[in-house]
Amino acid sequence: MTAQKTPSIVSDSDSSSGSSTALRGSIGVAGIVFLVIAAAAPLTSIAGSLPVMIAIGNGSGAPLAYIVAAVVLLVFSVGYAAMSTAVTDTGAFYAYVTRGLGRPTGMGAASLALLAYTTIQAAIYGLAASTMQSVVVRFGGPDLPWWVWAFVLMAIVAFLGYRSIDLGAKVLGVVLVAEIALIVALTVGVLSKGGAHGIDFTSFSPSSFMSASPGIALMFAIGSFVGFEATAIYGEEAKDPKRTIPKATYIAVITIGVLYALGSWAVVLAYGSDEVQAAAQNDTADLTFNATAKYLGGFASDVMMVMLVTSLFAALLAFHNAIARYTFALARDGRAPQRLKSVHPKHGSPHAGSVVQTISAIILVGVFAVVGADPVLQLFTWMAGVAIVAVLLLMVLTSIAIIVYFARHSSDDRLWHTKIAPVLGALGLCGITALVVANFTTLIDGSQAMANLFIAAIVVTLVVGVAAGLALERRP
Repeated sequence: MTAQKTPSIVSDSDSSSGSSTALRGSIGVAGIVFLVIAAAAPLTSIAGSLPVMIAIGNGSGAPLAYIVAAVVLLVFSVGYAAMSTAVTDTGAFYAYVTRGLGRPTGMGAASLALLAYTTIQAAIYGLAASTMQSVVVRFGGPDLPWWVWAFVLMAIVAFLGYRSIDLGAKVLGVVLVAEIALIVALTVGVLSKGGAHGIDFTSFSPSSFMSASPGIALMFAIGSFVGFEATAIYGEEAKDPKRTIPKATYIAVITIGVLYALGSWAVVLAYGSDEVQAAAQNDTADLTFNATAKYLGGFASDVMMVMLVTSLFAALLAFHNAIARYTFALARDGRAPQRLKSVHPKHGSPHAGSVVQTISAIILVGVFAVVGADPVLQLFTWMAGVAIVAVLLLMVLTSIAIIVYFARHSSDDRLWHTKIAPVLGALGLCGITALVVANFTTLIDGSQAMANLFIAAIVVTLVVGVAAGLALERRP
């Protein structure tokens, strides 16, 4: 058996371009945590996903759905963090799957990753543009088409994505601190006033979690964590990747889980455990905003609306950075056009991949705009549904790759980190994936035929990626 070439850090200069093929940056644990939590967009979850989870999911049991999702992802993160100490590569999922399952399967993983991050970014452009349109009109501004705001956001993201990751981390850091502060303020406000009918812990009981449709709640909960896995993508730009990435991964998952659980619990208590589902069904869109107005005042509710836009913007920038680094990793490994592996001589960023990502976003969002699609009901829901399934499948593949990799290498002999946790994580992710697929029609709010089409597209993406990898392997 011939040895397989695997992704690695390249620190010398590229002979054809004269530019380094290793990314540069000095981002630390805090910066990476900001980037990945920004991708998860906490305020978007509490103000956007949570009301839907309560209305058509399991009502007051929604907070426990976040905890269940966090536990499964935390177990997955044990093996993921162990792998990050053995393999430092901006390709993350792609690099890990390649190391464990071979280059063809790695190409399949890369295809899934690009599909997932591209579609979730397009989805967020739809929601962000629609929200921005409403906010501008609410405060007396012009009523412009949603796609105008989408392209304005793209221009800002393109500028920041082209430059150093350190600049992007600073911008996201400011936005994220304000975003988390508002969720914490709402939580404290509700708890200090005793909620609508006093403080209770009904939300965290198994009976509440299992009521009505827990599968739908868990589906939205796991989708609210999408982006946490991006810690490893910034390995080459970290100060000390073997220490920074594991710490950032654990901190990100725990922080997101705690923030979601407490914030969602506060919203439930704001209406009362027995009445919150009816309130969500009567006014899903404004459930969290109304709670904020009641407990923090109308001004705070207005601020939350504005900050929902900044939350979505932060997620856009985080996913833009992730996609640019995936294309960079593929190009450096000979799996994409070589121009994409160039590193900006001043900013140390994958600027070519950033430009390509901007163009792909313009095309994808532009198609929905041209056909007159609804930015939320179609662009957001459809693309977010595709992204959630693709990411889950990607994490299952990564879990298997981690198990295989450490079975073949003796670089880490910790049983829990390299065998038990990855197996448990894979089983948990398989269960959640099955649950999401079973409820996929509800997630995308479309017909069964449309759901089948999107699921088929995800499978085809994986198969085509593997086939392309096999073809490249056979190429002389």
